[in-house]
Amino acid sequence: MVVRLAHVCIETDDFEPTEEFYAHLGINRQFEFRNKENELVGVYLSIGETTYIEIIKVKHPKSEGSIRHFALEVEDVDATRDLLMSKGIAVTEKELGIDHTLMVTSHDPNGNFIEFHQYTDKSMQQYGGVCEIDYTPS
Repeated sequence: MVVRLAHVCIETDDFEPTEEFYAHLGINRQFEFRNKENELVGVYLSIGETTYIEIIKVKHPKSEGSIRHFALEVEDVDATRDLLMSKGIAVTEKELGIDHTLMVTSHDPNGNFIEFHQYTDKSMQQYGGVCEIDYTPS
């Protein structure tokens, strides 16, 4: 039985801006991977209890992949937006989604699309149900 998301893995050819971006959000290094030459080749950044973002070093990051985006739950979407903006990071205006969840979106230094969600007392993520949307697969 699945308990929660364990981790999302992001490829990069430059650790510093990627790790710095997530550190702004309070997501810090839990542990690292080093090869036999003692080269830093990966890190696990801790989001909370047992959920992580893995950053793995590659020479040529993929320009596209099968992950469309990932979402991070935040305590205060306004504070998250303000923090990202204060660091010079582009971020959208706050929206209340059709699922009754507040969100802003941004991209990390590797181009990964991220949604930052703040659940409300009506968020479908907490209560379930059917959310009708205007979407046709393309």
